[in-house]
Amino acid sequence: MISRSLYLGSRARRAFNDILGGSAASVLSITFGLSYALLIFAGPLSPYLSYGVAAAFISSAVLATFIALGSSLPFAIAGPESSTAAVTGILATSLVERISAANPSAPLLAPVLITLGLSTVITGLVLCGLGLTRMGRAIRYVPYPVVGGFLGATGLLIVLGAIRVITDHPVQFSTLFRFTNLITVSELCAAGAMALVLYLTWHRSRTPLGLPIILIGGVLVAHLAFWIVGISPEEARAAGWTFQPPPPSSFMLPWHADELAHYPWSAVPDLLGNLIAVVFVTAASTLFNTTGIEVAAHREANLERELNITGFANIMTGALAGYAGCISVSRTVLNFSSGGRGRLSGFTVAATSLLMLAVAPELLGYMPKFVLGGLLIYLGADQLHKWIIESRKRLSKAEYASLLAIIAIIVTWGFVPGILIGIIIGCATFAFSAARIEAVKYSFDGSEYRSSLDRSRDDQEVLLAHGGKIRGLNLQSYLFFGSANRLYQHVKALLQEHPECRYLLFDFKLVTGIDSSAAYSFAQIKRSAHDVGVELVLVYLSATAEKLLRSSDFITEGVTIIPELDHALEWCENELIAQHQGLTQEAASLRGWFTEILDSERDADELIRRCQRIEVDAGETIVRAGDAADSMHFILDGRVGIMVPADDGRTTRVRSLGPTTTIGEMGLVSHAPRSATIQAEVASVLYVLNALQFAAIKDEDPELSHKLLTYFVSVMAERLTFANRTIAVLRR
Repeated sequence: MISRSLYLGSRARRAFNDILGGSAASVLSITFGLSYALLIFAGPLSPYLSYGVAAAFISSAVLATFIALGSSLPFAIAGPESSTAAVTGILATSLVERISAANPSAPLLAPVLITLGLSTVITGLVLCGLGLTRMGRAIRYVPYPVVGGFLGATGLLIVLGAIRVITDHPVQFSTLFRFTNLITVSELCAAGAMALVLYLTWHRSRTPLGLPIILIGGVLVAHLAFWIVGISPEEARAAGWTFQPPPPSSFMLPWHADELAHYPWSAVPDLLGNLIAVVFVTAASTLFNTTGIEVAAHREANLERELNITGFANIMTGALAGYAGCISVSRTVLNFSSGGRGRLSGFTVAATSLLMLAVAPELLGYMPKFVLGGLLIYLGADQLHKWIIESRKRLSKAEYASLLAIIAIIVTWGFVPGILIGIIIGCATFAFSAARIEAVKYSFDGSEYRSSLDRSRDDQEVLLAHGGKIRGLNLQSYLFFGSANRLYQHVKALLQEHPECRYLLFDFKLVTGIDSSAAYSFAQIKRSAHDVGVELVLVYLSATAEKLLRSSDFITEGVTIIPELDHALEWCENELIAQHQGLTQEAASLRGWFTEILDSERDADELIRRCQRIEVDAGETIVRAGDAADSMHFILDGRVGIMVPADDGRTTRVRSLGPTTTIGEMGLVSHAPRSATIQAEVASVLYVLNALQFAAIKDEDPELSHKLLTYFVSVMAERLTFANRTIAVLRR
């Protein structure tokens, strides 16, 4: 029995806290509802303000009810927002201008209500579509300066709308003279003072009941000032200090066949830009406000669910010819700070909004214009400060300049040109910024960074001495025409600075993507590497990137793909070690051969030092008949043929020479032109002793010179003996 009492008491406390929090949020909903109605039903629509007030509170009630029923944040409060009200007001104004231009005596109320209802329904359908397809997060891919410029422009439009609410005049060049009136200037100064008071008090403290107290205090101070100077309420209304009390709130559903038939459908194409703005602002506000509430309340929301329920709420609101809206940060945080945690808070706001339909017109008749106008100026200026002043700290100069340009374009030409041009500017700014990001995060070589394979001491010494032939580049970011070209220039410089490089590794692990223009830069890299005998190794290459590079014929012979960096390093190291072992064996063979013919290891080492190693492929010409005999060749490996011209224009092989033989020694001594062409029959390795080095040996090392000449004579004697035997056979 005691536990049941405690349970009931706990539920009662929670319900009381929800009602208290909802009541606090209701004050904001009432104030905002009146100000938004004035913002939308201004100028030529001011005679229909009672319908605007009714639409505002019906919208607040419907949105608050459905968000309370279905939101993933049970304490959430919804309603029309300042940004959505600003673009809705622009939509209504655009429609009125087109109707008045076509027929100044045409009725305005029904077409405006139809337009507001249709725009809200369409907004709801789009939000549901974004939620059901999970595409709502795509709005977060819109460049930040575009979003900032868009919302900054709505802030400026709210301020301009507030001036129109206060003075009954739009801010245009043609109406500037009207702002020189003393009463108009006084009204604007009073509104500015009200906005300043809001900034100095509620903006800094954000206490739950701060804003209602300040607004009520502003109304009382205004009427006290009127009483002190001897101005009656009627005189204050006549002078424009307070609003003319509209008739009781009027509710009308415009979905009648006659009203729909007389709707100016021809103006719809001209309104599409503003309609898109309503959809975009509502979707962006839903996403951004939900994220802001998550941060403020330390609760996680289901974004798709919020889009779906907000979309459904807007569809129902639009059916009642209401305004588009979404979850509100200020009202939700106020409710949460006041102790509201359940769905009863939203129902409290909805009930209060419906009750205001009866008393709002009388309340508005005693409301000084500068109080609600000051609130609108504060809301617009706060948004301008957020996106123009505070965003400067987070944006580069180019991004900030694009944000200001987008604001100017939207205010001058409208939302659609602003969004389109803004996206173009944003993409260009992104491309310029991304192109400046280095594609290479860091580089390394095989002597300092090796594979995890344990190796013998001899292999480690080889890698320590020759590891610089392996070079690696760790790539990052998105590779496109700008960053890929910078990568190409980087590789060119690397190959020039490190001509010993034979293996170049590209690590794609941190690369987020490659576009087709980057494939051209990789083709240039491949050509540069091929020219200096460097093999390319690609590591952590994604399937998409591999497909792109294969389609551009980049991945062919000379380009190796290995899944992991460690295995790639091991492969390159194995190649280096194998090559070094082959060169070591080759050097030993050459030294042994030279030692044998010179009978001295010292002379063998000296001759090796004077020679230049060359590799030739099968079929490659080494020397041509008629060329100057300025060198001789020691054939260490392979086979070459001595070719002489025949009578029919072809060449005939007269002799073939294999390993540990020499060619060209006679020409080196006699300086006579080449008598035959020498061509490699198979891939061969030769060591070349040119005339300059031979002359240096004669001057600096006569003993070695004498041994070489003795060797040359013995070789020629052997060849002469061979020729004599051949002739003798042919004479038989």
